[in-house]
Amino acid sequence: MEQEQIFELADKLKTAKDRKKELEAQVKELNGEIDSLDTALSDAMADADVDKFSRNGSTFYLNSRLFASPQAGRKDALMKALKDNGYGSIVVETVNANTLASFCKEQLAANNDELPDWLRDVVNTFDKVTVGIRKS
Repeated sequence: MEQEQIFELADKLKTAKDRKKELEAQVKELNGEIDSLDTALSDAMADADVDKFSRNGSTFYLNSRLFASPQAGRKDALMKALKDNGYGSIVVETVNANTLASFCKEQLAANNDELPDWLRDVVNTFDKVTVGIRKS
């Protein structure tokens, strides 16, 4: 009975993961359609000099949002410029979670499954066991 239960759970997990892939593909396709329609509608509204209208109980309006990023290869220069000009408070130093996990894994491997003292007091680690699936 135990093996039968394992096989049943394995089948359900595979079905759920396959369904998730299908839905993700559908979401990706739908997002592409949404982007195309959004661009077409905003262009048509701009061409018609219409900034807002109502239709079928919804209000449609043009919305402008500014995106900014450091110029290629200039991230350090941007951080310095912000700090030098009194805007250091918006500069945030971070460590990527995956990079930190890889570093901790290396430290554990190098130190008999123990983190060094200096690291143990400032980082939490835990293992999560999952079931991988691949085609046979």
